Amino acid sequence: MKKEIILFDLDGTLTDPMEGITKSVQYALRHYGIEEPDLEKLTPFIGPPLRDSFMKYYGFSKEQADEAVWVYREYFADKGIFENQELPGIRAMLEELKAAGKQLYVATSKPEVYARQILEHFHLDEYFAFVGGADMGETRVKKGDVIRYVLDEAGISGRKTAGVEAAGTEVSLESIVMVGDREHDILGAKENGISSVGLLLGYGSREELLEAGADQIAEDTKELEEILLGEWE
Repeated sequence: MKKEIILFDLDGTLTDPMEGITKSVQYALRHYGIEEPDLEKLTPFIGPPLRDSFMKYYGFSKEQADEAVWVYREYFADKGIFENQELPGIRAMLEELKAAGKQLYVATSKPEVYARQILEHFHLDEYFAFVGGADMGETRVKKGDVIRYVLDEAGISGRKTAGVEAAGTEVSLESIVMVGDREHDILGAKENGISSVGLLLGYGSREELLEAGADQIAEDTKELEEILLGEWE
């Protein structure tokens, strides 16, 4: 079977947001009197929900973490959002996938409003039928919830064992795949009963992606394109 519906993560999968995200985290930490001059130490914040990362890496309470997310956004919305760059080979790969008739979507834990701005900035939005992300209130931020939201918005809902209804046609869950660079992408795909591909261009290691249960691993966009256009057992 071939994959016909492809969901992409954004950070570390379509673009490299390292500078903007780490500087935004640095700004938020400074608000709490924490100085972290080494931006490389803040790369674990790329991918997972921000609230979870502030709690995990700096011991913030949920209340502190919620506030830190809003402080983070003060810098991100003003400067960090475009301190970003398109990953190599992404545009050419998206062209090939579209030419092959694949339906492309974005499912990101980044707030949807920011995700849309970023994709429009890089002129990548034209490749996607729908861009779905977290809400600003952080009630929809876990990757499994975002994937479910994207499928619902795409009309892929009322899922049954045999498949799902999409635009009036029967679509098998086996024809859907999630592409991402962190374990959260893989685990979110599993929650929704779909396949996943881990991409090593981002911030997750091969070990992280395999341990999470990625069905396949791609070293770069060329290998990813071959996987997404090929037959799956």
